Amino acid sequence: MDMAVTTIKQHLIDPEICIRCNTCEAICPVQAITHDSRNYVVDAEKCNWCNDCISPCPTGSIDNYRTMPRIKAYSLAEQLTWDNLPAELSAAERAALAGDEAGDVAVAEPEAAEPAPADPTGQTAFNSAQYGATIPPWSAAHAYTNLYGPKAAEKTVTATVTGNVRVTEVGKQVGHDYDTHHIVLDFGSMPFPVLEGQSIGIVPPGTDDKGRPHHARQYSIASPRNGERPGYNNLSLTIKRVLEDHAGQPVRGVASNFMCDLKVGDTVQVIGPFGTSFLMPNHPKSSIVMICTGTGSAPMRAMTEWRRRLRASGKFEGGKLMLFFGARTQEELPYFGPLQNLPKDFIDIEFTFSRTPGHPKRYVQDALRERAADLVPLLQDPNACFYVCGLKAMEEGVVLALRDVATQAGLDWDTVGAALKRDGRLHLETY
Repeated sequence: MDMAVTTIKQHLIDPEICIRCNTCEAICPVQAITHDSRNYVVDAEKCNWCNDCISPCPTGSIDNYRTMPRIKAYSLAEQLTWDNLPAELSAAERAALAGDEAGDVAVAEPEAAEPAPADPTGQTAFNSAQYGATIPPWSAAHAYTNLYGPKAAEKTVTATVTGNVRVTEVGKQVGHDYDTHHIVLDFGSMPFPVLEGQSIGIVPPGTDDKGRPHHARQYSIASPRNGERPGYNNLSLTIKRVLEDHAGQPVRGVASNFMCDLKVGDTVQVIGPFGTSFLMPNHPKSSIVMICTGTGSAPMRAMTEWRRRLRASGKFEGGKLMLFFGARTQEELPYFGPLQNLPKDFIDIEFTFSRTPGHPKRYVQDALRERAADLVPLLQDPNACFYVCGLKAMEEGVVLALRDVATQAGLDWDTVGAALKRDGRLHLETY
């Protein structure tokens, strides 16, 4: 009698398309996704098919599967070595792999999603990612994506550097390389339509230590839809030179140093654009609350500049603009000078610094709580959108602060948080 081979539909990430943005790992509620310096991978033993990671992925690389015998599912070690996905196995190949030549297989049903893990106190751990919207605001413009990339007709598009300016005080001192640059790329006659909140991938030249071409690095666009220079086919990026990893160990970031060292006239290879949800509302009277740290200011700059240009044209009446911008010191905050020159009746800005000598540490979440009276009406306003961008460590603190603001005003956070997600009003883009 034939023995049935239990198979699973294994969730995998396509390394050819993935731009290593960390969105999937950050949002996975069961920590099934991990990565090394090369690939992002999914643990078949942990994945519970909640599908929370599908919609937020900017490239679609997460939406891939292979039917495999459960006992022969691709391991993390195997996945970390891939440059592309393996071909789908036939039923006979799966049966042979499992040691059953009969080929009679039964596909296992996906298991139900598990609740968020509990912390040591027995309480359910707070999962800030569950409140992040995976759809754009209803009035956002249509975003074009994946015009260039491994699976597109054109693998990359060439852009020419037309500007490269340091935008932090840090880096001007002799011997200090921790600087942030504003880089302008021009695409000439090649079409490359973008919106505020989208990103692109930069493909650094050369190969890694294993002789493989470098994978693309993702950068958020810092200019509005009509270009850094209006009317031209160009965009800008905000890039910090990386000289150490998250553990503080010395490392020279391949793409960031390549980009920061570019001269006017140099060329770069670009893929994208990416992103369909972290988009700004277009309807009149809509309000925008922007919360960011460091180079997470890039999409906020794009949104602010587009609103500024609309305001100057006299053809658009926007709602309230608020910006909560954090850095360790004033010298490390990108665009500090230009931001101070924006009209106060146009944008309400709160700067926070955590490492200013002689002053207490102050973070963006502290400023959110201090401005609760202004935020409560916006949390309730269906035409107000919230955007969070920066290091992953800030995300939980920011969402917790929004929860506290709502709760202390007598609002039910479960209701408010659900509305923010459902209506495309709270967007989290952390890394």
